[in-house]
Amino acid sequence: MKSAYIYVRVSTDEQRRRGYSLIEQEERLLEYCATNNIQVCGIFREDHSAKDFNRPEWKKLIKAIKKNKSRPPGNILFLKWDRFSRNIQYAYQMIEILKNLNFQAMAIDQPIDFEVPEAIVILAIYLSIPQAENSRRGKNTSDGLRRAKKLGRFAGKAPIGYQNTSTPDGKRFILPKQPEADHVKWLFQQFATGNYTISQVAKMAELNGFRSKETVRRLLRKSIYCGFVTVSANKDEDMQIIKGIHEPLISEDLFQTVQALLISRRRQRGIMQSMKPLFPLRGFLTCPDCTRRLTGSISKGRSSKYRYYHCYSPKCKVRFRAEELEKEYEKHLKNMKVVPGVVELFKLILEDENILTVKNGLLEEREILFNEFAKEERFMLRVRKLFVDDKIDYEDFSSLKKEQKEKSYYLNEKLTEVNQKISKNDIDAETEWSCFNPDILFSYKNQDIVSQRQIIGLLRPTSINPITGNLNLLQINAALSQIIMYNTKFAK
Repeated sequence: MKSAYIYVRVSTDEQRRRGYSLIEQEERLLEYCATNNIQVCGIFREDHSAKDFNRPEWKKLIKAIKKNKSRPPGNILFLKWDRFSRNIQYAYQMIEILKNLNFQAMAIDQPIDFEVPEAIVILAIYLSIPQAENSRRGKNTSDGLRRAKKLGRFAGKAPIGYQNTSTPDGKRFILPKQPEADHVKWLFQQFATGNYTISQVAKMAELNGFRSKETVRRLLRKSIYCGFVTVSANKDEDMQIIKGIHEPLISEDLFQTVQALLISRRRQRGIMQSMKPLFPLRGFLTCPDCTRRLTGSISKGRSSKYRYYHCYSPKCKVRFRAEELEKEYEKHLKNMKVVPGVVELFKLILEDENILTVKNGLLEEREILFNEFAKEERFMLRVRKLFVDDKIDYEDFSSLKKEQKEKSYYLNEKLTEVNQKISKNDIDAETEWSCFNPDILFSYKNQDIVSQRQIIGLLRPTSINPITGNLNLLQINAALSQIIMYNTKFAK
């Protein structure tokens, strides 16, 4: 009696499209073994792609064969060769491995007599057909995705912040997914301020609960988030940017601002120490035991990460939860208000100085751009004259024309941006000061980390109670005490 292992395999795609099942294959193979008096040594059921042999059940099968030290001649039975492999190269390599183990692969519906030399040709046909089917299927899928993208539909795997869904007629598209969508929007907004590096934004996002295997840098480059779908280039077409039908998470202006920061490769100054955006009070607090400055660090717990302010000295074991101290500080700010008369004075001064200075700067910038436009026009007139006089060839002329076109496009973008700022300047100035809130806490919470630390520098906490962990009253210098009122009656 001969012996054999039975190997049955399906893939999810084939189960859905062709109706294959593990049970049907197994019944056919068992019937074949019973008819031909073959002893079944084991049955291995696989639900995995045949693009290679990195399959869980196949590995177990090879391990079972290697366990038998005597290794008598045996067979591995399956229905067709496409159950064995869909890659010619890997198939031939595995046939050779099995031969060294004294085993032979056999397809009962496509039998091959390996003793006959011409069987090599038949085997090549059996193995090449599944690979050709895979290639055709892959090309059809790729062409379908490309056609969908040209229509503005993102039909592939949804990026972070979106989820895949389908219309009643089966057309796939993407919808925002919460809370990931808010995290992605927050990443763009924080990096666009120019106050943080990518690594700092990534650390802050992680503390806020954002989990992603994708790097933040790669995420910030995706135009899908501002409503566009990218159709990659191929041998027949250049890369295309198509307006998508999905809901954008951010505006085009915000996306362009982020791209300008990334493409220019300008190193933003940001914060000197990477931990400071996470610890606004760092450097302003003193240890209640040794009076040294408190620093900040992140401690990893079982299920989350926690922020702590602690002493620089390794001998000092003092540490406080960052969230609690920051809430204590904000509680003191809540009791503060700017004197009403000072608010009105600030408005008058800043309207005369600050706002006019900004507007004058924008007008100067626009004048510089106009001069640059004129300079480029004069340059191209000289280039055209040299080309007409045959003093430069067509290739040089085309290259110079292309450079000038790119520069003009950049100048036009800058000019549009400056004009928009000028037109909004008066409106923004009025709305900004009409909405001015004299509460110190309100002003503090609506600032970026740089401005928050400047406020802390002016309104420093004096000390920490070592028993309760509470911050003591703020230290206000003499000048600020003339324009700031501190009273518990303002607390809510």
